[in-house]
Amino acid sequence: MNGRIVMAPLVLGIAAMVAGCRQQPEPLLGTLEWDRISLPAPAAERIVALEVREGDQVRAGTRLLRLEPDRARSQLQGLQAQASQREQALQELVNGARREQIAQAQAQLAAAQSQARDADAYYARLQPLGRRQLVAAADLDRARAAAEEARAQVRVAQQALLELRNGTRAEEIAQGESAVRAAQADAAVQAVNLERLDIVAPRDGRIDSLPYKAGDQAPVGATLAVLLVGQAPYARIYVPAAARQRIAIGQTLAVTVAGSDAVYRGRVRMIRSEPMFTPYYALSGSDAERLSYLAEVQLPASAARQPVGVPVQVRLTDAARE
Repeated sequence: MNGRIVMAPLVLGIAAMVAGCRQQPEPLLGTLEWDRISLPAPAAERIVALEVREGDQVRAGTRLLRLEPDRARSQLQGLQAQASQREQALQELVNGARREQIAQAQAQLAAAQSQARDADAYYARLQPLGRRQLVAAADLDRARAAAEEARAQVRVAQQALLELRNGTRAEEIAQGESAVRAAQADAAVQAVNLERLDIVAPRDGRIDSLPYKAGDQAPVGATLAVLLVGQAPYARIYVPAAARQRIAIGQTLAVTVAGSDAVYRGRVRMIRSEPMFTPYYALSGSDAERLSYLAEVQLPASAARQPVGVPVQVRLTDAARE
């Protein structure tokens, strides 16, 4: 009888512990990730050299690979030549007419004046003959028209000479300047495109993936390299709707990485406002049929050596330690 009395509290204590374990919330599941930078192909050119390998640590500005530059370089040279041509045309407008052009216009004016005098004289000789009807009226009309045409040619030559002497209009110079700037801008853009054929690291990081090899020709926009950046990884976790109210931006959570005994103290840096379906590996218990919210928990620098993609668990009641 006494033995039964002694065992009763022990059984009750064990039952209470089991009940407490059952009430412990399920962990939040996810994976360990790094911030990624994808470097797209700026042009559909052949890869002529790979300067790094997957897993290499690189500094910002390090050249990762090179694309064939021949076509881009030829296009740049053509645009530079076009810009130079427009610069020379603008300079011609600024300088105005040459002395030889003015002299030529003066000679053309003199020739037109001479022809006008000859036409006027011929018409003057026909007028008295026409009044006496010694010449046909049609001949007189043709002589008058020729004289008027010759005088018009004189006026045209005078205005051409005046235009050369007055120089280029300000509007024409402004148009030439705009054409030069447009050509120079096109050449500058092409120079940038040529420079971008050398794919460089925009930040310090580690090469995660090089999908293409030397000799491949990737299409425009295809990812040529993936760079992992940042001082430490982050945990991408899925928060069920039941636990959403218990997590906020800036909150500190305990993160356990699979295969490691350490528990890292991470800070919640992002929670999506729109829910999503829980992925298969995060299904657990009653949350299996519920929507979840994607969240990111930034880990400290001490977790920098943890591999990417490994599973993680986050327990809201855990006490974290570095």
